[in-house]
Amino acid sequence: MRFDDSLKTVLAADVSTAFGARAAFRQLVDLIGRGRAPADAELLDRLRTLRDSVSLDVRMACARGLALADPPAALVALFAQDAPEVVSATLLAARLEPEDWEALLPRIGPLGRSVLRRRRDLPPSVMRALDVFGATDFVLGHDGPAIPAAVEEPAADPAPVVTDDPLAAVAAAMPSARDVAAAPPERFEIADLVHRIEAFQRDRPAPMPAPMPATSVAPPRTTPAPSVGVRAFRFETDAAGTIRWIDSAPRGAIIGLSLSHDSAGGQALSVDGVAAGAFRKRACFTDARLAVPGESALGGDWRISAVPVFDQATGSFIGFRGRARRPRAEETAAPPRMPSPAPAARPGAGAEGLRRLVHELRTPTNAIAGFSELIEQELLGPVAPAYRDRAATIRRHVAGLIGAIEDLDLAARIEGAALDLRTDTVDVSPLLSRVAHDLAPLAGLRGGGLALPAAAAGAWSVDSHAAERLVSRLFATLLGHVAPGEMLDVSVAAQGDRLALSVARPAALADREEAALLALDDEDAGEEEGAPLLGAGFALRLARNLAAELGGRLTFGADRLTLELPAALNGDMEQASTFAP
Repeated sequence: MRFDDSLKTVLAADVSTAFGARAAFRQLVDLIGRGRAPADAELLDRLRTLRDSVSLDVRMACARGLALADPPAALVALFAQDAPEVVSATLLAARLEPEDWEALLPRIGPLGRSVLRRRRDLPPSVMRALDVFGATDFVLGHDGPAIPAAVEEPAADPAPVVTDDPLAAVAAAMPSARDVAAAPPERFEIADLVHRIEAFQRDRPAPMPAPMPATSVAPPRTTPAPSVGVRAFRFETDAAGTIRWIDSAPRGAIIGLSLSHDSAGGQALSVDGVAAGAFRKRACFTDARLAVPGESALGGDWRISAVPVFDQATGSFIGFRGRARRPRAEETAAPPRMPSPAPAARPGAGAEGLRRLVHELRTPTNAIAGFSELIEQELLGPVAPAYRDRAATIRRHVAGLIGAIEDLDLAARIEGAALDLRTDTVDVSPLLSRVAHDLAPLAGLRGGGLALPAAAAGAWSVDSHAAERLVSRLFATLLGHVAPGEMLDVSVAAQGDRLALSVARPAALADREEAALLALDDEDAGEEEGAPLLGAGFALRLARNLAAELGGRLTFGADRLTLELPAALNGDMEQASTFAP
């Protein structure tokens, strides 16, 4: 039989010096953490006594050492009541049973619980217990009248401390540890705090709308300009439809607004009938209108979408969760507010600035494309295959960026009326063949293609370069949305003095209306491989504007897009040339 006298040796050591106290503290933590000594009150009190004589670095090292063992909950609780650095080092790696964690949560304070919320390896029961403490850990300060306390305040405040040190002033304003210890403990329950929060929200006055002037016709409503960066936010409501939480600031502009018209109580309505009807039916809704009063960063018009939420245990309705965004340009009837022109301003000044920016972007982009091609083709010397593949990837990405830059330049030229167009005779059949050949890599990438007509006789009387650019961008936009194996039918037909080029819509765009296709802020822009970098809406709007500049038009049918351009006249018969049937 062998007797372990390690604990007796540690307790008999001299701790009057800093070295002795540090060594004894380390040894006691190691013995208790590895189960070689009990975590009783006597040994824990010994550790608390030694803790003041041990440096912070040593205590942090001991806390990190507990990650290699399975320490008892009492030892973890002792370290969780230390400095913030020691608390984080202990609770980020400690391993306990679920019942030990649940018993430990009330003793470790808000700091320790915030550390545990960052862990992803705790049992679900522990995470649910942490959620219960959210009402106390996340409570905000209250600027209103003080809540009556159970402890009577002293009759007179102590004399203020006059000092130039701001830290000393703050420390003097805080209650001392002796005063806190002398005060009798106040009974505290989470339910009391919840009732206080509910009473504050119930008695909080609702925001009053601005008074309308006494005129027979109401003035047009203006939308406050949103602050930079606040374009969307998430929100949650309670069972009564009142918004109680958002993830943006200032929260006071949104908190308290209701999705229900019944709870307006004479106040101005905040949402339209879509949201109110969906709230009554406990149904999902999309792109309903929300009007936020005031001139804050969140004031003005929003589009909200939300889903109902039900309690998993009881099945009862508990509110809505959703997202709000600013309305797009085509979703509002308010005219855009134009800034006052400067004295030296002239038409097309903004377009010229955009063209200069495009020129500055084009130069380094072309340089990147050139150098990546030199590396890919090994024109500067042998290159490893891995670097050649990377250079090829860079070249493909830069090619898409160059196309986007060219589109921006073309849009700026159209906006500034700076297009240099001349009238040429453009044969349609060779043009379609060239465009299809240039777009063959894109068609192969998407797994689809273009079904060109066998005979497409006819010609356009337009600028040849602009016509080829128009057809190329139109076909590239549609090919960027085809599904594998999908072929887009292309046909050519004469319509009076115009020659119409018609192409089928891909299935991905078949269910979209014209307004959705032309949306500049298409949320799906550029997400799929091969799709236009600036989005299908920008590309189609650019094609429509360019067709108008060439004297034609681009129309959007239910299943086809039709490009109509002036047909070339036959020199002998003075008639528009058409193709053979």
